[in-house]
Amino acid sequence: MELKKIALNDVHEALGAKMVPFAGYNMPVRYSSDLDEHHTVRKAVGIFDVSHMGEFLISGPNALDLIQRVTTNDASKLTPGKIQYSCLPNAEGGIVDDLLVYCLAPEEYMLVVNASNIEKDWNWISQFNTNGVEMKNISDEMSLFAVQGPKAAEALQSLTPVALTKMVYYTFDKGTFAGQPDVIISATGYTGAGGFEIYVPNESAKEVFQKIMEAGAAFGIKPIGLGARDTLRLEMGYCLYGNDITDSTSPLEAGLGWITKFNKDFTNAQALKAQKEQGVSRKLIGFEMMEQGIPRSHYEIVNAEGATIGEVTSGTMSPSLGKGVGLGYLQNEYTAPGTEIFIKVRNKQLKAQVVKLPFYKPTV
Repeated sequence: MELKKIALNDVHEALGAKMVPFAGYNMPVRYSSDLDEHHTVRKAVGIFDVSHMGEFLISGPNALDLIQRVTTNDASKLTPGKIQYSCLPNAEGGIVDDLLVYCLAPEEYMLVVNASNIEKDWNWISQFNTNGVEMKNISDEMSLFAVQGPKAAEALQSLTPVALTKMVYYTFDKGTFAGQPDVIISATGYTGAGGFEIYVPNESAKEVFQKIMEAGAAFGIKPIGLGARDTLRLEMGYCLYGNDITDSTSPLEAGLGWITKFNKDFTNAQALKAQKEQGVSRKLIGFEMMEQGIPRSHYEIVNAEGATIGEVTSGTMSPSLGKGVGLGYLQNEYTAPGTEIFIKVRNKQLKAQVVKLPFYKPTV
């Protein structure tokens, strides 16, 4: 299957990005080094092109009912300008995808979904659309830039009249940005470093990207690839679909009970409610390596006797902490913070311990 190209594919190649296939798209994985790009975002400001993400517009009198039916969180709490993290549960107790729900106006919403799941999510939601809700897939028309880091607001402020420093986490505003009207400026991100996500039509993407780079030059802005995006999100303990959450992991096992609201009916709600009452047999936990070694996805987790008690779902060498960290599912009795566990790295059993997330505690 031919790789899709984001609108600024040629711009990234000209900037010297190493391009790799990711979720069906040709994407920039790094420009300089993962380490340098990671620290740029933690200490200053970086720009990610995440235009591979999917966007669906859901509108009409029954739009909220449809969203309530297919997502676990309570979207009735949303008002225009607010955003909610949620997930789409499947009928077997797992997760179709995790997503953001934007309330654009009364009876008008935007769902932001993972690139690898665009078609899957569209088909899944469509089967529940029995009341004539208008659905529009605008994924191929939109570009999305995540400008992240403690200097993000300062770097972008000259491009918009929207008061960026006053924006609250998980809210958005619509306004002029880099000369373009009606741009969604969202106080969200996947790094834990603060910042904004900017949604623009493909035709104005190049101009907006260049203006962000120019405005951010005085603040040390650099383009950042998917490699650093992964280490940044992992330091915060944020789940990655396909690794830490899948079609066979329940939101309760994944620590997403906080977005699973039983005050409404949604797909598989009864089974998940029963699971909550009975308790889960395994949980997604964070762990830090106590010995030298880098944990990787699918590595076995064992106890002191060598018996398998779980599996690593994401792992890396944390650039901020200088040690190996990871996420993984463990049998319930091993999930308390401080519990000693062992990660099988090649043929060695390396000592690690369960820790409370996030691994990295931002000082801002």
